[in-house]
Amino acid sequence: MHPAKWRETIDPFELDYHHFRLTEILGYPHAGNDVFHAKGIYQQQETEVYIKVARQQGADIRREIDTILKLNLELAPEIIDYDQNREQFVVTIARQGERLSMLLNQNKDEKSMDYLFEYGQTLAILHQTQGIFKNVKDRRFFHIPPEEHFRELRLEEVYHYLVKHKPERENRCFCHGDFHYANILWKEKHISAILDFELSGMGNREFDIAWALIVRPGQRFLLTEEEIREFLRGYASKGDFQEDLVRYYMVLIYSFFYKMGETEYQDFVRSFLQQNIR
Repeated sequence: MHPAKWRETIDPFELDYHHFRLTEILGYPHAGNDVFHAKGIYQQQETEVYIKVARQQGADIRREIDTILKLNLELAPEIIDYDQNREQFVVTIARQGERLSMLLNQNKDEKSMDYLFEYGQTLAILHQTQGIFKNVKDRRFFHIPPEEHFRELRLEEVYHYLVKHKPERENRCFCHGDFHYANILWKEKHISAILDFELSGMGNREFDIAWALIVRPGQRFLLTEEEIREFLRGYASKGDFQEDLVRYYMVLIYSFFYKMGETEYQDFVRSFLQQNIR
C-alpha cells in the first residue's frame, strides 16, 4: 500500500490525457517527482496505473518515454498515455510485485540470498541492450568531491585512493542509471518489473553495477560481502565486468552517501571504505 498524500502536488485530474481517463487516486508513492497510484478508464476498461509528473529539477520524462518505447522489454512499464511533448507526464499500467525493502526488511522468513543472483543477472542482461540511445546525463556522483569534503568527514585516505586509482577509461554499454531496489519489483521470487528509466542511456557499466550494490540508509540487505558476491555471481552468469572498477565506484558513491545516514549507517560506510581502499 502506498501512503496518503504526504506533500503538495500537481492536481493529476487537470493533466491533458489523450487515451486515459482518471477516476481515482489510490496513493502517493514517495519519489522525487509527483507520482500517483491511481485508477481510471483505458480502452473502455478500469485500469490500475501509475502517473509520473515532472517535478524535480532535471526530471527527464521524455528520456524515460523514448527509452521504454525503444527497449521493447517485457519487464519495462507499459506506457498508455503521455503529454504531446513527452515532457510533463507519463501514464503506465501498474505492475504486480513488491520491492526487496518490503520483502526483506519486514519478513524475517525471507532471505536476501534467494534474490540476489537474479538481481545481478537481470542487470547484466539489460546491459546487453543494443540500439541508439542518448548518453546518460552527467551526475555529481560520477566525479570525485573536493578534498575538503573528505577532510570534513575525516576520510582523507579515501580521497587519495580515489585520485590515485581513477580509471583511465569507461566500459560503456546501455545503462539503467538507477537500478537499485526501489525500482525493481518481485513476484514469487522473480523480477516482475523494472521501473524508472529517467536516468537511462549509454554509460559506465561498472558504475551502474556499483549503484545497484550501494546500501541506502535503513536498508537491511546487501550488507555483507557474501551478498555482494552473490549479486556479482549472477551478473557474471550473463555478462563480463571488472570487479576492481565496481569496487572503485562503490567507494566513490559511498563518499557521497556517507552524510545521508545516522551513526549506524556512517559506521557501516566507514567500515566498507576502510576495507576497500587497502
